[in-house]
Amino acid sequence: MKIWVGLTGPNASGKGEASRFLSEAGFSQHSLSDVVREEATRQGLDHSRDSLIRIGTWLRQEFGPGVLAERTLPLLEDRSVVDSIRNPGEIAVMRGLPGFHLLGVDAPIELRFERSRLRARSGDGLTLEVFRRKESLELAGEGPGQQLRVCLSLADVMILN
Repeated sequence: MKIWVGLTGPNASGKGEASRFLSEAGFSQHSLSDVVREEATRQGLDHSRDSLIRIGTWLRQEFGPGVLAERTLPLLEDRSVVDSIRNPGEIAVMRGLPGFHLLGVDAPIELRFERSRLRARSGDGLTLEVFRRKESLELAGEGPGQQLRVCLSLADVMILN
């Protein structure tokens, strides 16, 4: 039986943990962010959050809103989890797979900020105010940018983590 699970949600909500959990249950793990990181490396850019957002937006502008999912499809196995879905165009591509389910993962912003501080990724925001400001751009975007609010509204199931 083929099952594909997509994960969407804001920064540090627990998508990576959900992906690891499914991996331990036998799902192959994939992330749309890997496509973005590969392109950033090809262009000689760092992998900070700001750079990756710019590259992801550029890829969607140049190749269409579903490009990250399209480039990931050939890597999928019969049971796969796909992390970092951030644009409705990516969901549209994934919905073409029979047996696809989209999980939305969310958590209170204060908790996510603390998680982001612990993992110390470049560009996450050193204060709650900066973290909030960056997130507002990701939630309310339109066009080729990140549209997390829309993606969450399209989830088949929501998990409050």
